[in-house]
Amino acid sequence: MLIISASRRTDLIAYYPKYFSNILKKRKVEVHGPFGHRYSVNLSPSGVHTIVLWSKNFGNFINNRFGLKDLLMSYSQIYLHFTITGLGGTEMEPIIPEPQKALEQLKELVKIVGDERIAIRFDPIIFYKYEGRLKTNYDFFPILIKEISKYRLKKLIFSFVQYYPTVIKRFKKVGIEYIDPPKEEKLKLASDMAKEIRETDIKLYACSQEFLTKIKGIEKSRCIDAEYLSNIHPLGWKIKYKKDRGQRKECGCSESKDIGNYGMSCPAPCLYCYANKKINVRIK
Repeated sequence: MLIISASRRTDLIAYYPKYFSNILKKRKVEVHGPFGHRYSVNLSPSGVHTIVLWSKNFGNFINNRFGLKDLLMSYSQIYLHFTITGLGGTEMEPIIPEPQKALEQLKELVKIVGDERIAIRFDPIIFYKYEGRLKTNYDFFPILIKEISKYRLKKLIFSFVQYYPTVIKRFKKVGIEYIDPPKEEKLKLASDMAKEIRETDIKLYACSQEFLTKIKGIEKSRCIDAEYLSNIHPLGWKIKYKKDRGQRKECGCSESKDIGNYGMSCPAPCLYCYANKKINVRIK
């Protein structure tokens, strides 16, 4: 029994819907993984516990493009990670839907999979200077909380941006000054977030930044959580937690099979992305 991740490596829903539909029809896929590693994954519904979908734009799923929704709903359980940073349409995420457009997708997604099978990712939180102005998406947090509360969504996963050398170099090339607040300030900001959701049913989870779990009301995230997925499985299927050793040290995720190919680069030029080194850095 497998948990399928589709995908951390690239946004299959938004940018590769035809490919995604084809492999679901075939019930198998040959994956080109890291370091030249290749492996086959059986996508037969009888052997798949859950398909975890990661995207910043679920429009192709909602609209059933290439039959994608029908194919995915033939599996016993799908779980959505929907990233809404509030940066869509800005220099940071130039081709991502603007925040309001992204939020409008929630109504349909809840209708399709239910409120307990959607996690919202406010990830990353970023501060920077561009064209002489201090910018941040941190101020979007109260708006996000208000909107997701309407749909009784309870999981909100967040982290502060990590400035890898590739990202710093990219920022400098386009005239962006990166700002990395000290740990004490990040703790204060996260504490204020925890206070913001205190009167709601929402729970905050820190992704791969364990120092934030010192704050009351913030837990370590298991973005792919075998125990949780077992508890909500409509057929009662159980799968044991086993740490995914292919992820970062502080990652709490359960083991899964990612079906995104390393050759399928994400076309979205999100400037803070450390994984895609082919991003076109021209933002004007």
